[in-house]
Amino acid sequence: MSRFLSLIAFGLALGIFFGYINPTWSGSIAAAKDAIQADNDALAAANEFNSKQNELASARNAIDTGNLSRLESFLPDSVANVGLILDLNALAARSGISLTSIDVAQVDTSSSGGATALPVAGDSPVGSIDLQLSAIGTYASLHAFLEGIERSMRLLDVTDLTVKGSDTGVYTYSMTLRLYWLR
Repeated sequence: MSRFLSLIAFGLALGIFFGYINPTWSGSIAAAKDAIQADNDALAAANEFNSKQNELASARNAIDTGNLSRLESFLPDSVANVGLILDLNALAARSGISLTSIDVAQVDTSSSGGATALPVAGDSPVGSIDLQLSAIGTYASLHAFLEGIERSMRLLDVTDLTVKGSDTGVYTYSMTLRLYWLR
């Protein structure tokens, strides 16, 4: 009888193990362990992100504010049309050249004309736009204006320059400037 009770107890233990304990252990408990591990991984990634963010913030705070303002002038956060036009007008006045018009160049994306702005990848942090300027002045004043653009704190490229001649020494200029900004 004791052997019979032992076999029944052993069978009952196997039945409980395979019927309840093993499915529970490999089912909901394993899923809960996986969820806990995923949460722990996410928490570790968040802690790593916070430490990197703090490291970058302290590195930014260590940069001289004068250098940051120069960098912001060189590559601003937006196009800043009004400020740029005022700067170009002031440069033209100092150079002795008279600006007659400033227009945003139209982008031609047709296959025959090509694009007038730089082809920029969608994930590029830098944008560009072309400005068309018309001016009147002497060659010396144009030279001074172009030197001013070259020394400008703002990143500008002269992409096109057309000169219309004159017998009086005062020429008509048409130029295209490409300016850049951070998106």
